[in-house]
Amino acid sequence: MDSDLFSRRRAERFAQLLDEANGGRRHHVRSRVDDELAALVAVSRRLTADRPDVEVDAEFRTGLRAMLVATAEREGIGAPAAKTETATAGTGTRGSLLPAVTARRARARGAILVGIAAGAVALSGISAASENALPGDALYGMKRSTERAQLALASSDISRGQLFLDFARTRLDEAATVRDDRIGFSAVLDDMDADTRQGVRLLTTVAAQRTDPAGLDAVNVFVTGQRRAVSGLLDRADHVERDRTRRSLALLDAVRKRSDELRAAIACGLPTPTASDALGPAPADCPGGR
Repeated sequence: MDSDLFSRRRAERFAQLLDEANGGRRHHVRSRVDDELAALVAVSRRLTADRPDVEVDAEFRTGLRAMLVATAEREGIGAPAAKTETATAGTGTRGSLLPAVTARRARARGAILVGIAAGAVALSGISAASENALPGDALYGMKRSTERAQLALASSDISRGQLFLDFARTRLDEAATVRDDRIGFSAVLDDMDADTRQGVRLLTTVAAQRTDPAGLDAVNVFVTGQRRAVSGLLDRADHVERDRTRRSLALLDAVRKRSDELRAAIACGLPTPTASDALGPAPADCPGGR
């Protein structure tokens, strides 16, 4: 399917979901991207309902407005439809439908643009207000929603992979703070390990597909720092917490092993691995044990 067409349909569906969430007319359709867009719709509703009492920098507002105006001009949002109608005159029924379709798409792009504007302004305040929120705090759900929005807006798998690893570092900081709560401690480490797997899988997949070890460098830097910090959790931990912490250490060791295996496979010119698991492509051994 043409990627531009898919993007337009995705934008139009997002605009419909936003409209429905704000009490607008329900559209009796279901899309396969609805579940993926639901997280963004939820963030939009929270941004509207829970506006933080944080002042947004005036310079940020000015820069954002300039960016949005430039985007609107490039996309033709707000441009008169007269040219479109003239171009389609005399083309029969199909021509008469094109202005309406174009107008709907323009409204959809406009809704997305307005949503991005409101979201960018609000997220800048929310990030400041919820940055230090911990599990159980009122703003912790907003903190995690903001992370999901960052992932949804990331431009590439490399960016998403690096974001997941950043979130794993954040979960580690949270675990160190809630270590007196055994259930909460284990839950945060579960989330940390899940973020680690997601980030590593994205970065190793890109490295294997491009036969470029650059993404593996980011993985190794993450593992080195993360393993040192996770090992620090073993101090003053009881038996149960030590066992749980060692599972996270074992995961990091498995990540480093996979990264080294992929680096060796790229160096000796092996084809892209077909086998894969939670950590991404699983390469074969190089000939001769290189």
